[in-house]
Amino acid sequence: MLEPPELLSNATMIGPIDVWDDDTPLDDDEVELPFLKEVELSAGSGRTAVQKSSTRKLRFGKVTLRNQGVQPDQAVCVTVHGNSMEPVLPDGSTVGVDLSSTTVKDGKMYAVNHDGELRVKTLYRIPGGGIRMRSFNIDEHKDEEYTAQELAEKGIVVLGKVFWSSVLY
Repeated sequence: MLEPPELLSNATMIGPIDVWDDDTPLDDDEVELPFLKEVELSAGSGRTAVQKSSTRKLRFGKVTLRNQGVQPDQAVCVTVHGNSMEPVLPDGSTVGVDLSSTTVKDGKMYAVNHDGELRVKTLYRIPGGGIRMRSFNIDEHKDEEYTAQELAEKGIVVLGKVFWSSVLY
């Protein structure tokens, strides 16, 4: 009878894990992005930005950002609230937003300022310069469509493309 092959852990392939805190200096291949805890992006009914300054930061590898085409000085991280983007982005998720990427590419997630209400939605272009906002939780949050004129009238502005997310369950 044949012996089953020995199972090896792939932990050695990952390499060592460094533990760090707020006082740990950045490595040469790291940058810190502002983590705007005061700013909440709604995945639901919406919340208004109260204050945009923060001392909180999240670390990212320079290569990670470069691979996403993100310039560190044009990126921020914010917390998502609400259930409209569940199960992909549950309430309390954190997203990284590339503030320089505001041209809508169909099916990508964006941070949107909707007359002072900060939201995260999947966007689609519609003829005439309008957009469709789509939630993942379509049972509770139906698509919203806005013409170019309605975008201006309702104060809807694309703030940037979501390039990263983190979810804790």
